[in-house]
Amino acid sequence: MSYTLGIDIGTYETKGVLVDHDGRVVAQAARGHKMLVPQAGWAEHQPEEDWWGDFVFVCRAILKESGVAAAQIKAVACSAVGPCMLPVDSSGRPLMNGVLYGVDGRAAAEVQELTDRIGAETIIARCGNALTSQSVGPKILWLKRHRPKIYAKTAHILTSTSFLVQRLTGEVVIDHYTAANFSPLYDVATQRWVDDLADDILPLDKLPRLLWSDEIAGHITTAAAEETGLAVGTPVTAGTIDAAAEAFSVGVDQPGDMMMMYGSTIFIILRAANPVSDPRIWYAPWLFAGEHASMAGLATSGTLTHWFRDHMARDLDAAEAFPALAEEAASSPPGANGLLLLPYFSGERTPIHDMDAKGALFGLNLTHTRGDMYRALIEGIAYGTRHVTDTFAELGQEPTRLLAVGGGTKNRLWLQATSDITGIDQVVCDKTIGASYGDAFMAALAIGAVTREDIAGWNPVSEVIEARTGAAYEKNFALFRRLYEQTKDIAAALT
Repeated sequence: MSYTLGIDIGTYETKGVLVDHDGRVVAQAARGHKMLVPQAGWAEHQPEEDWWGDFVFVCRAILKESGVAAAQIKAVACSAVGPCMLPVDSSGRPLMNGVLYGVDGRAAAEVQELTDRIGAETIIARCGNALTSQSVGPKILWLKRHRPKIYAKTAHILTSTSFLVQRLTGEVVIDHYTAANFSPLYDVATQRWVDDLADDILPLDKLPRLLWSDEIAGHITTAAAEETGLAVGTPVTAGTIDAAAEAFSVGVDQPGDMMMMYGSTIFIILRAANPVSDPRIWYAPWLFAGEHASMAGLATSGTLTHWFRDHMARDLDAAEAFPALAEEAASSPPGANGLLLLPYFSGERTPIHDMDAKGALFGLNLTHTRGDMYRALIEGIAYGTRHVTDTFAELGQEPTRLLAVGGGTKNRLWLQATSDITGIDQVVCDKTIGASYGDAFMAALAIGAVTREDIAGWNPVSEVIEARTGAAYEKNFALFRRLYEQTKDIAAALT
């Protein structure tokens, strides 16, 4: 019997899965970690502890649980949060904490400066994306200016997945899907690193070698084998960002397929027929040569539900809090008895790209309950999600099929509210393990053990969440948009 291993590093948890050649799950393991917020607007992970440490822990736990010999694992693939910015020295050792994706807004000044200097239209034309908090290029420039001693020691700038692959194989690589987020250093037309837009950010030889996600980056080294328990010489793919692996896990493969990932953030990937360039959303080459994807993401989603649990439901056992809160919210009607929430607790990414946006809960009176507030929170996230899906519709990119994934799919209230508010049915597949399952499938694909079409057999459709109409939701979505526009000056003054 042969197996493939997939491991994914999420914002708050690492998950791994071992599957056989038919996609049957043989063993799983997980380990939690924290997102560090050293100051407002920043977000970091500890790469040795949170990325590599978790990978080693989960890998060994899976080997122990399954009893599978390491030699029977024929390929490994990993994914992780991203795009991240991590400077490493010539030995591949981290020089600081990893700076996370768009939830980290420390480079706002560099984003504005580069946009002004290069020109917004030029950036869109060459990079496929506007410069935002999601862009890695401005964060590298921030590093150069604010941490010059670290910058001087930097041999390579990695993202989270690159760091894992480098520790496993010794190879310094990055997949094209992730690299497209390194604007303005990646040209989407030529699909290569460039410095003609901004030659003062970083020498290009300090960036990883470009690969497609289904390519083998290298093989497990002796040192990595000793730490992980894997067999020396096991193939390792180039990997990708967690959201892309999660989309692949449920069969997002044809133009028109869209994934909605319910995680620490809502993240959306549309498999597009052609490149779509618009400053409100993101573009990247898909995981395979010649294919395209459009993306969008909120800044706070599951993170916001955790915040509510930790601060507003301390009387509940943490392990049972979410089902209890959902039950309380179910007693509140659509519209949450007149409450409206802006979910901008860490600013917002798409489609408004406003890191100064603030969260708000409007309409409170003494009759409101915790259930009303939690329902307003869920609905607020769903309104933010609709703002994104409406943007896709305006661009002529409505999905032909919407697949829901991630831990949040266990929250039926959240799933139903999202379908009702967006007006889009959602498909839920049998296995909601997520990105690690997509990694395991990608590992099998990379060594020729499966074809792309086999994912339908590995992970068939389980149910469909049908959209229902609701006058309260239509009215509140219009109010949601007005509330944001009318409070921007107040939010800026509070920054």
